[in-house]
Amino acid sequence: MTRLQASHIFTPMVERREAKLSEIFYALSDPTRRAIIGLLAERPHTVTELLEPFPVSLNAISKHIKALEKVGLIDREIKGRIHMCHLNTAPMNEAYRWLGGYEKFWSGSLDKLEKLLNSRAKNRHGK
Repeated sequence: MTRLQASHIFTPMVERREAKLSEIFYALSDPTRRAIIGLLAERPHTVTELLEPFPVSLNAISKHIKALEKVGLIDREIKGRIHMCHLNTAPMNEAYRWLGGYEKFWSGSLDKLEKLLNSRAKNRHGK
């Protein structure tokens, strides 16, 4: 199988995964949504509880919650009039795995920087 054939076979799968990652990172790009994720990491909250810390309307919080639900970061449980939101970490795990692919790069770069700084410090102190 040629390289072109292989890339053609895997392109739809890769495109779907990339689109999903883009949606996850977009959802997490908003500070209010990240704060909501932080609250839900502590424990499940009702929509009303999620509204309390923010100086925004119920409509605005609902839009943030829906954006997080759309990418699967929040699961909502409805019991009568009570909407309980739960954190779902699976999509973040996918994003973390993607970021982890760059860990070698950053670790190697930071190791090189540390060596350079240590070398300069030794030269300054005459050691």
